[in-house]
Amino acid sequence: MKEYDTYIFDLDGTLLDTLADLAASCNYALRENGLPERTTDEVRQFVGNGIRLLMERAVPGGAQNERFESAFATFKEHYLHHNLDNTRPYPGVMELLKRLKGQGKRMAVVSNKFMTATQDLCDRFFGEYISVAIGEKEGINRKPSPDTVYEALRRLGAKRDGAVYVGDSEVDVMTAKNSGIPCISVLWGFRDKTFLIEHGATTFVAKPEEIVGNYEC
Repeated sequence: MKEYDTYIFDLDGTLLDTLADLAASCNYALRENGLPERTTDEVRQFVGNGIRLLMERAVPGGAQNERFESAFATFKEHYLHHNLDNTRPYPGVMELLKRLKGQGKRMAVVSNKFMTATQDLCDRFFGEYISVAIGEKEGINRKPSPDTVYEALRRLGAKRDGAVYVGDSEVDVMTAKNSGIPCISVLWGFRDKTFLIEHGATTFVAKPEEIVGNYEC
């Protein structure tokens, strides 16, 4: 049995409940560009692969729609100014991070959210605990590529041996697999257990406090 010494977290749906703000910005962008709005449950299924793909899924016809680029730009501008309207850490998350820090664990965030928003949200909510926060940017492949995980490990001065990825989606399961590290799938995020099992998830937690004490044989 081996205890993890490095925890790499997804952000949306794992540490932060961002769905309401993502849905609000998505629908604002759609509305401003004369496009049909989406339900919150639809937006829940669209997230996980970065905001461009979120909007490609939300806009009828995706990137081929002549209004797509305008809608995408509107979304980014609106979200930068409204990503704290309703976003909050999930219950128990702050206690988890405090406990992990007290145990001397290394921690990072790796997200497909664009870099500015990822860093701003981590600074706002988790600055005391998480110093490495990597989002989507040019020059580095986003999840499920392992590149951002490897970059986080490099910045932490950590190795894959002893590291675990914690996320809520099928993208996170694949990211961990591609990175050669185990994955803990949380059940309070944007995907349900049945969906996660169908996409290869094997280890689950229903509450943040259950993450502490998860081991790999």
